[in-house]
Amino acid sequence: MPAPYDVFNFLNLLGIEINGAGTDEDPIARLTVHHDLIAGTGYLWAPVVITLADALCAFGVNHHWPAGAQGFTTVDCSANFVSSAAEGHLVMATAVPLHTGRTTQVWDARVTNETTEKLMASYRCTQLILY
Repeated sequence: MPAPYDVFNFLNLLGIEINGAGTDEDPIARLTVHHDLIAGTGYLWAPVVITLADALCAFGVNHHWPAGAQGFTTVDCSANFVSSAAEGHLVMATAVPLHTGRTTQVWDARVTNETTEKLMASYRCTQLILY
């Protein structure tokens, strides 16, 4: 079996920072939109927003880790987009648990464009806890 993977590799590639990860704080994700993340529309590529929200919810699971759990995986997710971000804009995400059971957790994340002060997306995911 390979050595454990660095969970920050992909996030670092995109430029996503998770503040509070590995601490008792609720994590917050931040991203400054750079040229490589811009879609053909001239705005932030939607999968980056989903990555930001899903990663933040995943870090949140660690604050509600059930005894005996060995891991978890996302089994369902949905996102509703209401605005976007342009190059140079600052994007921030926060997440809260709606349900923290022994076998599943449900999380909501809000992604906002801090530059325009507009909501960009609402994201919900269900995490399956593995034993």
